Amino acid sequence: MSVQDELTRTGPVDVAIIGAGPAGLTAAYLLSKKGYSVTVIEKDTKYVGGISRTVEVDGYRFDIGGHRFFSKSREVVDLWNEILPDDFIQRPRMSRIYYEGKFYSYPLRAFEALWNLGIWRSTLCMASYARWKLLPNKTVRSFEDWVVNQFGHKLYSIFFKTYTEKVWGMPCDEMSADWAAQRIKGLSLGAAVIDGLKRSLGLNKINDGSGAQAKTLLETFRYPRLGPGMMWDAARDFVVSKGNEVRMGHALKQLAQDADGNWRVTATTADGGEAVISAKHVISSAPMRELAARIHPLPATSLNAAELKYRDFLTVALMIKSDDLFPDNWIYIHDSKVQVGRVQNFRSWSPEMVPDENIACVGLEYFCFENDGLWSSSDEDLVELAKKEMAILGLCKPEDVVGGAVVRQEKAYPVYDDSYAENVAAMRGELEARFPTLHMVGRNGMHRYNNQDHAMMTAMLTVENIAAGERVYDIWQVNEDAEYHEAGNEGERARIAADRSAALASERDVPRRIAAEAGAVDRAA
Repeated sequence: MSVQDELTRTGPVDVAIIGAGPAGLTAAYLLSKKGYSVTVIEKDTKYVGGISRTVEVDGYRFDIGGHRFFSKSREVVDLWNEILPDDFIQRPRMSRIYYEGKFYSYPLRAFEALWNLGIWRSTLCMASYARWKLLPNKTVRSFEDWVVNQFGHKLYSIFFKTYTEKVWGMPCDEMSADWAAQRIKGLSLGAAVIDGLKRSLGLNKINDGSGAQAKTLLETFRYPRLGPGMMWDAARDFVVSKGNEVRMGHALKQLAQDADGNWRVTATTADGGEAVISAKHVISSAPMRELAARIHPLPATSLNAAELKYRDFLTVALMIKSDDLFPDNWIYIHDSKVQVGRVQNFRSWSPEMVPDENIACVGLEYFCFENDGLWSSSDEDLVELAKKEMAILGLCKPEDVVGGAVVRQEKAYPVYDDSYAENVAAMRGELEARFPTLHMVGRNGMHRYNNQDHAMMTAMLTVENIAAGERVYDIWQVNEDAEYHEAGNEGERARIAADRSAALASERDVPRRIAAEAGAVDRAA
């Protein structure tokens, strides 16, 4: 077969989208609703959803990392309900920390933590907290600096250092403080202790005579009954139903503009051929490092992009003879004796994830770098490692394991090292100035550790920018607010921004265009 025979061309579309994860499919869904022609390319040959996909092996379903469907953004909640109206279930949240052979409830229960740590260590933790609050480090450069200032060195060493270094594969004093500020911003030790004390004493009651518990920190969440992939399968199906395309097994090879400013997107197909898509706009959720390397001619900031780093991730799922091993959705492993960082219990996410009521299915999560020892290990060796570490943790006996499977996820986490912010800003500045019709969205597309709802919001605002013909909304302000994500109620944020500056300041405000359209529908009804 000639090269020309292998080359598949498609007519021009309004928007080409790189990546069928939450950001890419949100953009494709909303653009399809508005009547735009769209083609999505996705390098995975089978699954959409990216890191939010659900993998199925022999009827067992695995969530890649655990994805609670909770957002304070009402428009995100409304979109979830629109895409998947009949398949959400409400699940109790339970997670614990495993440290030195003992379990600590998360969020904190004050008396339990004091009992487990012991009076002497608890006193040292409080003394350390007071010392760093009175005399904080004035120069906050690293993750370690930020957390020690917030919680004291003793609590940092117990509940942050080991787990964080497992996740990121680098010392905490080499990680940017930006990561802590983004992921655990607004979480006050004082508030957590008070909340835990109320929980321990049963004092967090609502004063309405009902005796109901006040939800100060998240106690429940919604979840698709067959895993998060259900959401993205439904989004893909809607896009296709509107006459648009989601092309699986298509990996980005090159991105170039013609003399008229239209984009030529070249993809390598799973069978070794090529496909070329012509588009007026491109939305990219591909990792910034990969995007820069594939733009022709190379951007001046491609060297900055090449410095961006990523942490990879793999899940070892074990099927174990037991009705259930533990009630938690997941357990954080703060123990240096094992390599596993977190253990998911898939039945606690949804009973429908596990087909046999006599078999428990758990996922051991290992954080690694692509092609390091863990990543390169065979599936058989990884299953054996997981069995051994479950035994060390006292969670199951190796002889009770009746099956196993391994799922690898490259570039799961953008790394926040000392230079990442400068490199991202340089690349962003050049690409936005040179290419107003190229839009970067999502976690890896923006090299930001966004939650699923934040990734979706970057896509939602990008669609509004395309419809407006200009960058009306600054999507880089998404997830910049200083409120802790775990506090508050779902969809509690107001539906309309007071003005444009508020919309630009936070993803939790609804763009006026969306609000106006919603108002028109309400008036028509």
